Formats: sequence, C-alpha cells, structure tokens
Amino acid sequence: MDIQATAQAGMRALRANVYPGRGIVIGQTPDARHYVQVYWIMGRSENSRNRVFVAEADLVRTAPYDQSKVKDPSLIIYNCARVVHRCHIVSNGDQTDTVFDVMSAGGTFEEALSGRDPEPDAPNFTARITGLVDLDDKRHAYKLSIIKAAGNDPARCQRQLFCYEKGVPGIGHCIHTYSGDGSPLPPFAGEPYPVPVPGDADGVAKAYWDVLNEDNKVSLMVKLIDARTGGSQVRIINKHT
Repeated sequence: MDIQATAQAGMRALRANVYPGRGIVIGQTPDARHYVQVYWIMGRSENSRNRVFVAEADLVRTAPYDQSKVKDPSLIIYNCARVVHRCHIVSNGDQTDTVFDVMSAGGTFEEALSGRDPEPDAPNFTARITGLVDLDDKRHAYKLSIIKAAGNDPARCQRQLFCYEKGVPGIGHCIHTYSGDGSPLPPFAGEPYPVPVPGDADGVAKAYWDVLNEDNKVSLMVKLIDARTGGSQVRIINKHT
C-alpha cells in the first residue's frame, strides 16, 4: 500500500474512533511550502466540554466557554501552541510551556520533556502528546512525542520520540491520547500513523473537524507555517461559538 492509500486508511480509522481524545497531526501541504500542525480536543464530561480555543498573537490557548461551569481547570486550561525562535510547539497540556521555557534558555525539546510524566488523572493517566516544527533544524522536518503510563500504571512510564527527517507533501502523521473509548481509557498504541493534509488551512480544518466524532469533539486548531519565513496563520473551530 502506498503512502497516499495508507493516509486515507488512517483517516478512516480516525473517523471510526469514537474517542481518540486529544490529537495532534503534523505534516506538509501538497506544495511542500508549508508545515501544518493540527490540534484538537474532545470531552466526555461537562468540565471537559466547556472549552474553546483562543488565539492571541502567536499563542493558542484553551479557555472556558462558561466560566461559571468550571469545576477543575488544572488539566483543561493551558497554552496548546507557542513559538520560540523559529520553533513551533504544540501539545495537549502545560508541557507546552515547559518546552517553551527550556528551549528559550537554549535547551532541547527532548530535555524539556524528560522531566514530565503522564497526567495525574487516575485511573486514565492520560498521555502527554507534544509536537515540534523547528525550522532551523537541518536534520528533522518535525518531531512527535508521547509520554504514557504502560498498563495505566504511572510507575511504568514510557517515553517515545518519533523524528521525521523529511516531510511528504500532502501527508501528516497523527497521534492521539487514546486508542478508543473505555474505562479506563486505553492509551494510544504504536507509531503515529499517516493521514492526508489538504492544501490550505480552511481545507485542513474542515477535513479534520468533519472526521471527529460529532458528540465528543470540542475544538480544533490548524496552524499553517511557512517553511521559508516561519510566518504562520491559524484557523480555529469551536463547537461553542
């Protein structure tokens, strides 16, 4: 099966997954002029569903839709996309800020994540997923990381880093927190899988918003990054508007 067919199969698998949780896709537009970062959030509880994405300059964060309904903001309100130097960071938690701070001080993506653990939301111990596009990295097009608890045991932390040395035009790699619904929620297994990347931000946003489960999707962000200049544009879809 070629990469395009594999990517289409990946999209079908994502559509069939009732609850992938939070997810990241990083890849290239078909003309290879832009990198693409996609990030979405889903929710089953009222607290998780009570969120929107907000863009502020080169930062994207989660925010409550209805402040009066917030029960516990600790794991649901965070910066999900930031930029330091020519490095574009995206993640599903406050490790966005950890990577930003460490790389601002001259450290590396890997160093920043080495001190982070899965989320303390027993019994799920949700995985931390993080992505990076560093336009000054001459070896890697992008990186994806997952930090998860094997067998839902936080004492058995697994840290996996996936480095892509060259992008494939029109293709991204997808990773998400859960393999599907369940109790406790089963963590993502295996490698990030190929998925298609349409040609513009609006097309990407529509493709991924449409494929996510209607009952559980909450918000979605698409960031288009100019591979030459580092300039970016963001599209956001919020279920609550």
